[in-house]
Amino acid sequence: MDDIFSMFGDVFGGHGGGFGGFEGFGGGGQRQKPQYRGADLRIKVNLTLQEIATGVTKKFKVKKYVQCQHCHGTGAEGGSGSETCSTCHGSGVVTRTVRTMLGMMQTQSECPTCNGEGTIIKNKCKECGGSGIVKGEEVVEIKIPAGVAEGMVVNVPGKGNAGQHNGVNGNIQVYITEEPNDTFVRDGNDVIYNLLLDFPTAVLGGTVEVPTIDGGKVKIKIEAGTQPGKTLRLRGKGLPSVQGYGNGTGDLVVNISVYIPKELSSSEKKAIESFRDSDNFKGDKETKKSIFDRFKNYFN
Repeated sequence: MDDIFSMFGDVFGGHGGGFGGFEGFGGGGQRQKPQYRGADLRIKVNLTLQEIATGVTKKFKVKKYVQCQHCHGTGAEGGSGSETCSTCHGSGVVTRTVRTMLGMMQTQSECPTCNGEGTIIKNKCKECGGSGIVKGEEVVEIKIPAGVAEGMVVNVPGKGNAGQHNGVNGNIQVYITEEPNDTFVRDGNDVIYNLLLDFPTAVLGGTVEVPTIDGGKVKIKIEAGTQPGKTLRLRGKGLPSVQGYGNGTGDLVVNISVYIPKELSSSEKKAIESFRDSDNFKGDKETKKSIFDRFKNYFN
């Protein structure tokens, strides 16, 4: 199980000292008692390409505000409950009359005594100080779908900080980062693999194995006379779109290079020398044009 305490910024930060804020008020012209909402938490998760390909479930030990068990989230000691606020008489708002150049006008604002709740706790809980929440920790299981990418945010509702006075829990926002991969390069939903062919296979053709992102291998056919820079596309062997959105599953793109040895034995040199004057080893016009076009497109 990962310990991600170091991944948090100020996990107890946010509005109201980390307690969050109010959920909305009722409509129809009648003010309802506001409900506290806990602050959201933010986590950074670093995933491998294999985890991105299949999706993964991560478990984290999270520091956050949780419901006070001593008062069961009410904020009142010993079940004493709350009383109607004497300042706003339970309305949660105070009305002030202000003289303006247009005459006397009334304004309403949140009651400063009860913070808009309409009630106050006289005998506050000794554990939470009347807020109904305390600092704690929880093991949270987070399911990350397949196909996510660097910079995406996965929202996990209801797993953030607890809200005051049995309010609504905040969310956890999971920020996705990708670990570098030594085998593949990601290009959207496609993955690119650089295949280094030996010279005889490139010339004569054959069958080779290339890895796939699920950890397996697949055999591909190399045609005789395969040129460096040629690409082969294996349909559906790339990464899936997130939860089915997008263009389906990407491809595995095999980019072919040919290895030219730097050192040769005397017999190998002799064999290569015998091909020096052969027209087959000098390249035809079509091959030269293809190389020129790739070179031109590289700079365009």
